[in-house]
Amino acid sequence: MKKNIGNTDRFVRIIFGIILLILFMSGALIENQTLKWIVLALSVILIVTSFTTFCPLYALLGKSTCEVKKKK
Repeated sequence: MKKNIGNTDRFVRIIFGIILLILFMSGALIENQTLKWIVLALSVILIVTSFTTFCPLYALLGKSTCEVKKKK
């Protein structure tokens, strides 16, 4: 797996993943059970991809937010 998530993207993914996880755990904010599980899945995906620094969707689309290191 080639790294395709930069530091800023990682930070944003972690923040949104934690926010979604808190929404899932609070329970009172989301009444619909299906929506609740979708929120959990999204939070897990965001957190896992931020720690692995690889996003399969980015790879599929050929996108990368990593800084390119210049060779000397």
